[in-house]
Amino acid sequence: MTDRDAAIERAELTTGVSPAVAIEELVSERPESPWRLTWRRFLRHRLAVVSAVFLLALFVTALLAPWIAPYDPNAIDLQLAQFGRPASPSLAHPMGSDQVGRDLLSRVIHGSRVSLAVGFLATGFAIVVGTVLGAIAGYAGRWVDMAIMRVADMMLAFPPLLFLMAVLVGVRPSALTISLAIGVINWMYVARLVRGEFLTLRTREYAEAARAIGVPTWAIIFRELLPNAMGPIIVAATLSIPAAILTESTLSFLGFGIQPPTASWGNMLQNAFTYLRDYRAWWMGFYPGLMIALTVLAFNFVGDGLRDALDPRSRID
Repeated sequence: MTDRDAAIERAELTTGVSPAVAIEELVSERPESPWRLTWRRFLRHRLAVVSAVFLLALFVTALLAPWIAPYDPNAIDLQLAQFGRPASPSLAHPMGSDQVGRDLLSRVIHGSRVSLAVGFLATGFAIVVGTVLGAIAGYAGRWVDMAIMRVADMMLAFPPLLFLMAVLVGVRPSALTISLAIGVINWMYVARLVRGEFLTLRTREYAEAARAIGVPTWAIIFRELLPNAMGPIIVAATLSIPAAILTESTLSFLGFGIQPPTASWGNMLQNAFTYLRDYRAWWMGFYPGLMIALTVLAFNFVGDGLRDALDPRSRID
């Protein structure tokens, strides 16, 4: 017997555990990958999981709206809404109709496409612009930081709703133009968040080492530092989407957003205001308002779940 075999035998007799079992235990105790750990933390947040399922169902419904909606959202049926009186909910029209006989369920389904498109496009624009400018400001510092932040401060000084109304008066309102306008008034918040992260990250050892070996500045910013700031950016994006949806609904309600006959949740609420008062047609405003509330709540709960999951200080019991 060699000295190695004798040592293994003594270790097995002393601990009562074979080397193979000990190796398996060590392998099984390897730390989880960050993404797997984040996923486990997210699943602990029950409201976030339920909200994610709801949002997934909403996305699928919006994508398949032309095939899921029972009627054409713009089809007029004057026999259904006689004398301009909206038809109440029934088996054929579960959410009722509006004053010209258009099926509200079909319009709510198609309206989800507009609201979600505006939410994602506006947030995407704000995240991209805010991340790039915030990263440059936080890393470069000095006069570059001062110039970018002063522009952000000036943008924050404008009342957002008045700015959007002024912009949309001069252009034809569409999902794209409204999204760009909302993105313009939201990039500053992302830029300030990313700047704060980069002020800390640029002093880390790996950033100093990258500069010392001559790594290009753009590579340090976008390849070395930006991945370490993605957690707060993802949370900010999740919480910005419902804000954009609410802004679009407000603009459409005031008449500056998506114009009829295109259905959006906001202009459906505007249309319901008069008929709620004159004909007590509660269903015309209830269902679009309910969808706005549920969607905003779902995004907020998902954002809370992601914030907890991405927090390195949180623990799994």
